[in-house]
Amino acid sequence: MWQTGISKIEPNRIVTRGYRQEELIGNVPFASVFYLLLRGRMPDDKEARMVDALITSSVDHGVTPPTTHAARLVASAGVPLPSAVAAGILAVGDVHGGAIEDASRLLQEWSAKAKENGWDAEKTASKMLEVLAGEGKRMPGFGHRIHTKDPRTGRLFGLAAELGLSKEHIELSLAVEAEFARKKPLPINVDGAIAAIISDMGFDWRLGKSFFLLGRVAGIIAHVYEEISDQKPMRKMCTQETEYDGPWERSLEP
Repeated sequence: MWQTGISKIEPNRIVTRGYRQEELIGNVPFASVFYLLLRGRMPDDKEARMVDALITSSVDHGVTPPTTHAARLVASAGVPLPSAVAAGILAVGDVHGGAIEDASRLLQEWSAKAKENGWDAEKTASKMLEVLAGEGKRMPGFGHRIHTKDPRTGRLFGLAAELGLSKEHIELSLAVEAEFARKKPLPINVDGAIAAIISDMGFDWRLGKSFFLLGRVAGIIAHVYEEISDQKPMRKMCTQETEYDGPWERSLEP
């Protein structure tokens, strides 16, 4: 038997996490319904405001990220809007959009170790980076290819503090940033900020990509619509020069 605690559908009746869906419509903001679906309960006002902010922070970042570029490229081929949007979503992976999940896992694992061993945030940050360096790995959620200081991070952390949602995971991420600053500054980017906040809010690290996906889909839709409504099909998007480095000429003759 297939069991689910998310919804129950019967003729003329739709129940979502115990609430009639028609009662949710127009009464509960989308971000709060998203929280309800994931956690099984309604968020309080502070949680609802924070989730809305997290989703908004990922909504768009120009035309160059893989999600946007892939979606616009596919849209230029004349496919339907959903197909082009799906192409953008499929570009989300461990490198693009995946840092939230990876950073959340590390912050949650090391925060648990800190509690077990009685370490403060500074000692935990130092030990975590030492272990990662020994494994030849980087700390995800830090640094940015464009921003030297991600403008979204300060706003999200400030809001989390204002709402009383800032706890040990944000503290640890700030300690990691301070540890980096001693050698080479690597500021917390928006992925790292989201990772710390959702960890402080009690979300499973495996839900990390969901916040990025939900926000970015809105931006992808806007880019796809702009592409199909304002641009010519099959327009030239890749302008970088290419150089063939394979065999110049071969013969099928023995």
